[in-house]
Parts: sequence; C-alpha cells; structure tokens
Amino acid sequence: MKIRIGYELIYDCPQPTPMILALSVHYTRVADMVVPDHLVADPPVPIAAYRDSFGNWCSRIVAPRGLLKLSTDAVVRDTGLPDAVVAAARQTPVEELPDEALVFLLGSRYCETDRLSETAWQLFGNTPTGWGRVQAICDYVHQHIRFGYEYARSTKSAWETWYERTGVCRDYAHLAIALCRCMNIPARYCTGYLGDIGMPPPYGTMDFAGWFEAYLDGHWYTFDARNNIPRIGRVLIARGRDAADVAISSTFGPNILTRFEVRTDEVVDA
Repeated sequence: MKIRIGYELIYDCPQPTPMILALSVHYTRVADMVVPDHLVADPPVPIAAYRDSFGNWCSRIVAPRGLLKLSTDAVVRDTGLPDAVVAAARQTPVEELPDEALVFLLGSRYCETDRLSETAWQLFGNTPTGWGRVQAICDYVHQHIRFGYEYARSTKSAWETWYERTGVCRDYAHLAIALCRCMNIPARYCTGYLGDIGMPPPYGTMDFAGWFEAYLDGHWYTFDARNNIPRIGRVLIARGRDAADVAISSTFGPNILTRFEVRTDEVVDA
C-alpha cells in the first residue's frame, strides 16, 4: 500500500531565529519513499542537514523575522501489515545487552526511573518476563491514563503522568518507557506519522504520534500504550531517549506556532 504524508507548520518570529528540525522520515524508511519528503520553506531559507547521535535526520535553519511556512508532501510505500506481535520474545539479561542498548535503560529528562522504580516492581515484579511483561505495562498505562489534548503540556514527565492519570500519546509512551526501564527492559521513544488506516470512524484530528520500542530477544519491537492494539501504517521520523531528543522543532528565540497541520492518508488507486 501507499501512504501520503505531510505537514504544514507556520511560525511567527519577531526576530531571526535559529531552529533545529526533526521532521524528516527516518533513514530506515528511505527505500520506501515513492515521493521524497523534501522540507520546503516559504520564504526560502538555507537548510543544512545532519544526522544526530541517535541516527535521526535533522535540519538546521535560521527562520527570518515574520512568518515562515515549513511543509512537505510525500508518499511512502508500506507493507500494510499491523505491528508485529511476538509473544515468545524473551527478556535479555542486562549483562547480555549490546552496548548501544544500555543508554535506553537509564533515566532521562521525561522518564524518571528513580521515582518510579519501587512502583514498577510492585506492579510488575510477578508478571512473566519478556513480551508478556512489556504488554502488561502497556495494559496498565492504557487503563491508568485518561486521554485528552487539554491535559498536554511540554514539561509533563512520566512520574507526573502516573500521578495525574491524564495525558496525550507522548505521556503514555513516557510512562511505559520509564516502567520498562525500571524492569531492566531497554525502551526508546519514537515519533512519526500514524493515521487511522484500518480503524473505524470517527477519526480524530491528525497529529504526529508518539509510541515506543522495547528491546527483547535481540530485536527492537514496537509497542503503543496509547492505542494498545497493533496498528497499520506507522512511518517513523525519529527515535531517542524521550521526547526531548526528538522534538519536531527546537527554537532558539521567541516565536509562535500559528499553524500546525499533519496529514497521513492511504493512497487509493483509481
């Protein structure tokens, strides 16, 4: 199947403002791109690209004073299959983990393992290890949090989400990641496109989505505590320790985001 993806962001800057953008589809999906997701700036500005320490493609710009529109319109090929479920995947002992997975066991800006460790072991210490334990964490987070955009705030951490019992998709992911790490399971934050392909209506307002990956049995597997069912059509943009590593824009000066639109739809051939 093919999926059309894109976004339109409009920033209003009172002065020239440097920005770092994480908006490009992840390099692991490059071979799937039918129409590339080139970043278009209006008015045009110089764009410098680089790969960050997590392997994500990022762009550097200096937004001019006034309005700046950033957009893309792309098409990506997808298998059309739902997220994999590998119930037999075992938990890898910490001493056997590859070096590159260890950073995803540690606490981070939004995932306070120190504050949640005792709670995690009380809740999940007797659950089956491996896939079953990660799924038990997802089930708990899915039931524990009440979803609502009115509950979103940029400073909200996993512990605050657990305490307040409300949040948006990134909060579900942060809490699940923190609980996995407390249980010695490496977990990393993911952001990208996730539409409503294969889901019944009504459909909500489209946004960039947040989910996570857990390292089990030598592989990284996708989990989604917000939806808590296998979904079709994820298009990864970036991975990191938490949302701080994969912000769609990091701005170095005052600005207002006046428009935010994300699109992801199945392409239906005539």
